[in-house]
Amino acid sequence: MTKGTAVIEGLYYSKAHEWAKIEGDIVIVGITDYAQNSLHEITFVEISDVGSSLKVDEECGLVESMKASSDLFTPLAGEIVEVNEGLEDAPELVNEDPYGKGWMWKIKPSNLEGDLKALMDAKSYSKYTASL
Repeated sequence: MTKGTAVIEGLYYSKAHEWAKIEGDIVIVGITDYAQNSLHEITFVEISDVGSSLKVDEECGLVESMKASSDLFTPLAGEIVEVNEGLEDAPELVNEDPYGKGWMWKIKPSNLEGDLKALMDAKSYSKYTASL
C-alpha cells in the first residue's frame, strides 16, 4: 500500500477509506487518495441507486481496477440523493481527482452528528493509514 498520499483537512474519514464532506444538509462521499492509490487504475464504479436508504457501514457499491475490486461502504446512514453519473463513462476520474470530480454519491444523512463521531479527522486518518 502507498504511504504519503493526500489527506484533505475538513473532511471526515472512515476506516474503509471513504471520505465525507458536509455541504449544507447533504454529505458528499468518495474514496480517499489512499484507496485509489491502492487500487491503481480504476476501470469501473457501481453505486447503489438514488433513493436507497443505507445504514452506517452498509455496502453500497463497488470499485473495480486492473488490480482488484473493492466494495464501497457508506460512512453515514441516510438516503442516497445523487450519484456521480460521470464515473460511468470516466471511472478514471476517481484516480485523477478523488476529492473533487471523482466524488461518488451524495447522501441526506439521518443521524449526522452521531455518525460523524465514529469518523476520523484528517490527522487521525493520516496516522491510521501510516500504520497500515
